[in-house]
Amino acid sequence: MNILGIDTSCDDTSAAVVSGGEEILSSIVSSQTEIHNKYGGIVPELASRRHIEMIWPVVHEALSAANISFDAVNAIAVCCGPGLIGSLLVGCGFAKAAGYARNIPLVGVNHLEGHIFSVFLEKDKPEFPFLSLIASGGHTSLFLISGFGQYKELGRTRDDAAGEAYDKVSKLLGLGYPGGPQIDRLASEGDSGAFDFPRAWLHESFDFSFSGLKTAVKLVVGKDAGLLGNPAFLADIAASFQASVVDVLVKKVEWAIIKTGIRTVVLSGGVASNSGQRKKINEMGREREAKVFLPSPALCTDNAAMIASAGYYHYLAGDTAALDLNPRAYLKL
Repeated sequence: MNILGIDTSCDDTSAAVVSGGEEILSSIVSSQTEIHNKYGGIVPELASRRHIEMIWPVVHEALSAANISFDAVNAIAVCCGPGLIGSLLVGCGFAKAAGYARNIPLVGVNHLEGHIFSVFLEKDKPEFPFLSLIASGGHTSLFLISGFGQYKELGRTRDDAAGEAYDKVSKLLGLGYPGGPQIDRLASEGDSGAFDFPRAWLHESFDFSFSGLKTAVKLVVGKDAGLLGNPAFLADIAASFQASVVDVLVKKVEWAIIKTGIRTVVLSGGVASNSGQRKKINEMGREREAKVFLPSPALCTDNAAMIASAGYYHYLAGDTAALDLNPRAYLKL
């Protein structure tokens, strides 16, 4: 069973063909990094315009790479939120038009659900129930996953998402966009104890908060702005900042393991590709005798293969959408 997945939730135009919910036949991602880099972040209007230009070429390439035509597509799964509304409209509009023209069933998929099921595209898959930490540029949430469609939110960010904090700190340091890879690279060269940045533990809660950390970095940079040209100074800030983010993310998961007794953990989202994050959560998993599942870096960032995978299970359950499917910028899982 072939599912065509489409994701235009943010700044990447992506399409993929997945067979049986697990086998990736193709996965094409058109990045807009060069467009948004000079602004230090995503410009929504530019993102949606670029999606309009790239949606058909990317879908066509995905079908060609999978060596199939629309005739061999059993369903079209499209991300319908959350995300940038202008960007989402492009993907949903295309998916509805293609589904109507070719008489192919349509499935709407929550972007967070896609991240959760990205790990099912790997050879080693978790068994239910498991804890799922989604950490990306737009989301930082901790879920208990009891089965397909059975999701309980344990905690979420109260302000900035972890990936958003990375991007904003990267801009403060003059490192460019996207900030995650830049800071991760610098952190490996710096001293994580050079600056005592805060950690918002929010005791008795699985919620997250990163706005105070971002402000703390800004104060340090403002005080020693002349040192921004010093590679060692930048590396120490990057390492100290990353240590703060990673410590909080991992500790919240550890608390969830202790409270729920569930010893299977899935980490997904763009921040899941961070080397410091992957190392720390694996260490914690070994200490707590928990099994940790990490998607490959290509499946951590936004992609349509994860949308197709989640869409496959919706399709099996008969959960298809009508042509009045409309995207939502804010869509709770």
